[in-house]
Amino acid sequence: MAKGNKPDLVTRDYTIHLSKRTHKIQFKKRAPRAIKEIRKFAEKAMGTKDVRIDSELNKFVWSTGVRNPPVRVRVRLTRKRNEDEEADEQLYTYCQLVQVTSFKGLQTETVDA
Repeated sequence: MAKGNKPDLVTRDYTIHLSKRTHKIQFKKRAPRAIKEIRKFAEKAMGTKDVRIDSELNKFVWSTGVRNPPVRVRVRLTRKRNEDEEADEQLYTYCQLVQVTSFKGLQTETVDA
């Protein structure tokens, strides 16, 4: 078991409200800040320092340009074991994009692996 009695390998879907996290941020720093906020959210939710963001998620955030990241994004956070033997941490978090038509009524869901 990892810190805080969390199961080692788990997968959950979250909705991240990016516009509230990039509000009052300079235009040219909004998309980079959105990526940093996704990383920070995943770090807090999964309890790992090592967070890896999928290229599709990165492209989705940047799809509307540097000034206008999407208002919300649905992400799948997966806590995985680190294959590298010399790694500082045993676990890492992998963030993937989940395509949804609407964000209405979505809750955090645990996905069966």
